[in-house]
Amino acid sequence: MTTPPVILLLSGSLRAGSSNESVLRTAQALAPGVPGSPRTVLYDGLGGLPHFNPDDDRAPLPEPVARLREAIAGASALLICCPEYAGTLPGAFKNLLDWTVGGTEIGDKPVAWVNAAAPGRGEGASAALRTVLGYTGAAVVDGACARIPVDARTVDADGTIADPAARERLSAALGSLIEAAAAATAADEPA
Repeated sequence: MTTPPVILLLSGSLRAGSSNESVLRTAQALAPGVPGSPRTVLYDGLGGLPHFNPDDDRAPLPEPVARLREAIAGASALLICCPEYAGTLPGAFKNLLDWTVGGTEIGDKPVAWVNAAAPGRGEGASAALRTVLGYTGAAVVDGACARIPVDARTVDADGTIADPAARERLSAALGSLIEAAAAATAADEPA
């Protein structure tokens, strides 16, 4: 029996009940119905990461950083949903990404993001993500990157998005990401 792929869900927001977290909670709810039936893991250690310091990017890593890198290493793919702050990535999420640059865990791993901002917003964060992920060696899956604006009125009490169109677009993005992860896994297997 094959092990289902694991998608690590990374929110770039520290705010409780953020639209970014709603996107990722909805991805968790939709994942069992996506071809390949991925398992999802929502990373919750963003606020506990120490400030990045290159002097500390060596063994033994700070425990929160080690846990982050282990979570990334154990994932088949990453799905990010990050807000834009002052035209770029919020500092806490940029800090998370800085901790991944010195490691090899993201290298060649399929990665995509969902921009949940209102139309006309969030492009600075998306551009910054593309730039920083380039330094990590991530395999950005353009077909899985999506703009799915979240209207707070469509978020249910459980924190998931009820809007059928948004759910359909998110499910399609997950499907594209899983296809890329399956292709990457097949390419790594011996012939």
